[in-house]
Amino acid sequence: MIHQATPERAGTIDKLAWVHIEGGRLLAVRSRGKDAFFLPGGKREPGESDEQALVREVQEELGVDLRTETLKPLHVFEAQAHGQPEGVFVRMTCFTGNYVGELKPCAEIEELAWLTSADRERMSLVTQIIFDWLRKQQLLP
Repeated sequence: MIHQATPERAGTIDKLAWVHIEGGRLLAVRSRGKDAFFLPGGKREPGESDEQALVREVQEELGVDLRTETLKPLHVFEAQAHGQPEGVFVRMTCFTGNYVGELKPCAEIEELAWLTSADRERMSLVTQIIFDWLRKQQLLP
């Protein structure tokens, strides 16, 4: 299923994210110079579908190829955007899916980590909300 970009409303940063869980831990990344962990992903380029943008962003950030045929919409989350003025929100459209390749930090990504509930304070607000939702859905311990 191909999703097309929806227009951003004022005060909302529209992003895509890959939710990947292994061994009861959530894959997250931290950009160079940032203090919080986020889910891999990013913004669409003009003309890209959600899936095309997510595949491109994950390839740029982690050096792996998402298998498009396995991508499935998971949920959409909104929260105050990390490091932005009060009232600027991020809308995170999350997908699950399989990948091929070896995960490694690339481009602006300084670190990748496998997070558990013990790492909650290291996550951005929207990542905390997603993490809590995944636990409620029994997808994380």
